[in-house]
Amino acid sequence: MTDQRSQAELVRQSLKRRYRKERRFRLYGLVAIFVALASLVILFADIIGKGHTGFIKTTITLDLRLNSDSMYLDDPTDPDQRSMADFNAPIIAALQEYFPEAEGPSARRELSRLVGSYAANDVSDFLENNPELLNTTQTMEFLAHDMVSVYVKHADDPSYSIRLSEQQQQWVDELLERGVIDTGFNDVLFSRGDSREPGNAGILGAIVGSLLTMLVTLAISFPMGIAAAIYLEEFAPQNRITDFIEVNINNLAAVPSIIFGLLGLAVFIGLFGMPRSVPVVGGMVLALMTLPTIIISSRAAIKSVPPSIREAAEGIGASKMQVVLHHVVPLAMPGMLTGSIIGMAQALGETAPLLLIGMVAFIVDVPDGFFSSATVLPVQIYLWASSSEQGFVELASAGIMVLLAFMITMNALAIWLRKRLERRW
Repeated sequence: MTDQRSQAELVRQSLKRRYRKERRFRLYGLVAIFVALASLVILFADIIGKGHTGFIKTTITLDLRLNSDSMYLDDPTDPDQRSMADFNAPIIAALQEYFPEAEGPSARRELSRLVGSYAANDVSDFLENNPELLNTTQTMEFLAHDMVSVYVKHADDPSYSIRLSEQQQQWVDELLERGVIDTGFNDVLFSRGDSREPGNAGILGAIVGSLLTMLVTLAISFPMGIAAAIYLEEFAPQNRITDFIEVNINNLAAVPSIIFGLLGLAVFIGLFGMPRSVPVVGGMVLALMTLPTIIISSRAAIKSVPPSIREAAEGIGASKMQVVLHHVVPLAMPGMLTGSIIGMAQALGETAPLLLIGMVAFIVDVPDGFFSSATVLPVQIYLWASSSEQGFVELASAGIMVLLAFMITMNALAIWLRKRLERRW
C-alpha cells in the first residue's frame, strides 16, 4: 500500500513538473509575441513620427506687382529677355511691403531666402504663359524655403537644427500670424520628380519607375516560373539532371540579391550593351531574383492538389496535358498567385541589385517608357536618407510610408486572392 502511494506521489510530482514546463513554454511564447509586437509598434511610431511632416508643405502667398521696369522685361515671350530679367525683384518687393525696415543688400538677401529657389522660375513661367498680365498685380503662391519649412514644422523639435537667423525667425513668425505663410497637404510629393531642394522634391518619378520595373518583372518571371514549376512537378523525369536543377533552384532562392545585380551588370549591360538605369534592365534583374521564389511556391501549390483529381481525370480518358491544364493548374492557381505576389512584393523593396545597374542616378523627369532613365522607390529613399539637408529626412520617412503602403497592399491582395479562389477538398 505504501509503495502504491509513493508511486502515485511520484506521478503527481511528474505531472506538476510537466504542467509547469507547459506554462513556462506558453509564457515564453507570449513574451516573444509581445516583444515582436512592441518592436513593430516602435518601428512604425518612429517612421510615422518622422515622416508625417513629409506630407505637409509650407507655402508663402504674396501679391506681386509684375512691374516691367523692376524686372527689366518688356516682352515675356522673348527667351533672351527672360534669361536676363530679374524675376526675384517682385518677390522681394512684396516681402518688403510687410517689412519696410528691411533695406540694403544684406536684408534683401535674407528676405529672398524665405521663399524657395524655384520661385523666380514660377514667376517666369507664369508670365511666359500669360504675357498680357505684365504690369499687373497678381496673387501667387510659392513654396517656402527648406529652412523656413523646417522652422515652421520643427521649431520645438531639438533634433532639428534651425538655420534661420533671429531676424528671419521674427519675419517668419509675423508672416505666420498674418496668414501669409501657411501649411497644407504636400501635393508636390506626388506630382513631381526628384529635386535638389527638399521642398520641390517629389516621389512620382520613383513610383512610375517602380511600376514600370514591376511590370517587366511580372511579364518575365510569372509565366516562366509557372511553366518551370509545372514541368518539374508533372512532366520532368526523376533523374540526376532534374535533381541537380531542383537543388540549384533552392540554392538560388537563398542567394543574396546583390549577386543578381552583379549578374545583371555583367550580362545585360556589359555583354549585351543595354542602357543603365532603365526599367527594362531593372525588371530583368529582379525577374531573375524572383524566379526561384515563384517556382518553389508554385511547385508547393501543385503538390497540394490531391492525387485523386489526377486519377479521376485520367479515368475519364483525359491526356496528361489535359489533366494538368484543365484540372491541376486551376486548383493550384491560388497558391501560385499568392507566391507570385509575395515574390513581387519582395522585389519591390530591393535596392542592392538596382544600385549596381545604375538606378541610383539623380532622375528629375518622370519616366515615360520602359527605356527612359528612371529610379525606384527603395533607391529614392536611399538617396534622400543619405542627403545632408534636413528636409530630406522627413521625405525619406514619408517615402518609406508610401513603400510600406504598396507592400501591405500587395500582401493583402495575395491573402484576398487565396481566400477568394481557395477550394477545400
